[in-house]
Amino acid sequence: MSANDVLPDVRVFSSAPALSAAAAAWVADELADSVSARGRASLVLSGGSTPRTLYELLAGRFKDGIPWSGVHVFWSDERYVPHDHPLSNYRMAKEALLDHAGIPSAQVYPMPTHFPEPQAAARDYETTVNHYFAGTPPVFDVVLLGIGADGHTASVFPGSSAITSARVVMAVTAPAEPPSRLTLTLPVIASARRIGVLVTGASKAAALAVALGGRHSALPAAVLARTASTAVWWVDRDARPGLS
Repeated sequence: MSANDVLPDVRVFSSAPALSAAAAAWVADELADSVSARGRASLVLSGGSTPRTLYELLAGRFKDGIPWSGVHVFWSDERYVPHDHPLSNYRMAKEALLDHAGIPSAQVYPMPTHFPEPQAAARDYETTVNHYFAGTPPVFDVVLLGIGADGHTASVFPGSSAITSARVVMAVTAPAEPPSRLTLTLPVIASARRIGVLVTGASKAAALAVALGGRHSALPAAVLARTASTAVWWVDRDARPGLS
């Protein structure tokens, strides 16, 4: 292991619901600590189906323990579809969390998808992020992620220039539907104060094994595991067989 590598913090649970409850409690604590320490907290949400239960728990069971008035919400990535589209990451988060948590609307920063060209949208969101951090390198307080069966995370797919780019946000073409997407770059994601990676289901087991054990793998999830010293991997037993 090189001096730049880190040992992943892996927490395995018997089921996806148990994982979601533990991760939601962790997110609630991290947000409260960030607001207490810095007066505000930046929360980066992911899409897909895995985090929905966690979002619902944050807006329900853990709602009263989170100082929502100090929370600012961003996204790790977005499919380039309208915000009311069934595949929109913003729409899922709105339905599961934002409509119920009472976060001031001025503190919610969806990735824009209304520009004619995704590249313009990426530049616009990069400006939004940089403005929030007042010109200093962006260091988000809490970033939530998942991984795909192919080892991608956010919309950073294998072979993407977003793995190493110095940009904050990029427009990318993904080998998935819909292919046009926006994503934070992996270096920005990896620099966050706390990262929670949610991994559930047997379909993710092979990618997770490579991510956690692939010292030389170029898969985005493996690069994240090697470089993100603040990441916690929240895993159910189906994705990490043999552990409990």
